[in-house]
Amino acid sequence: MDELARRQLASIAEVVAVTGASGIPVWLRGGWAMDFQLGTVTRPHVDVDWYCWRHDADRLAALLLARGWLPDPRMPVELQLDLFAVDVEVSIAYLGRDAAGRTTVGAGSWAGTPLPAGMLDAPLGRIGPLTVPTISVAAQIEFKQMYPVWMPERPRRPKDADDLARLLAGPGRAGPRTPRP
Repeated sequence: MDELARRQLASIAEVVAVTGASGIPVWLRGGWAMDFQLGTVTRPHVDVDWYCWRHDADRLAALLLARGWLPDPRMPVELQLDLFAVDVEVSIAYLGRDAAGRTTVGAGSWAGTPLPAGMLDAPLGRIGPLTVPTISVAAQIEFKQMYPVWMPERPRRPKDADDLARLLAGPGRAGPRTPRP
């Protein structure tokens, strides 16, 4: 594990500590969510991706900014919360609920779109002694499979194909070791 990965893990621990002490639910998503569900760091990560409820985002931002985190001006805060802790980039996408109580995309052009059922019901992920709430493996697989369909302008990247294969072959799964086209 390189030094950036160590700093990213430290930022994950910090977010978990801050949100736990403040009663703000968060869920790790993206490559780090996969790693925490698999129990090991599988590859280098550019950033750390999270979900939080939209109504908690301002309070979460205030708590992290008070700890020295800095806002990333490249992303409008109305769409998602993007912060830096030294050289660690953190993106916090917003969640909402629809009238039926389903979890939905919380902001942006996809706001109100239902997210996978059970996405927030995953067991805690673990790397070493650190445990973290993550989105479910099933949701991670759905996202990795469907992004190229939902957003044809964003074809599947090699790291996404590799992640999909890892998730399908992960602990307790009997899926193929390579993704299907």
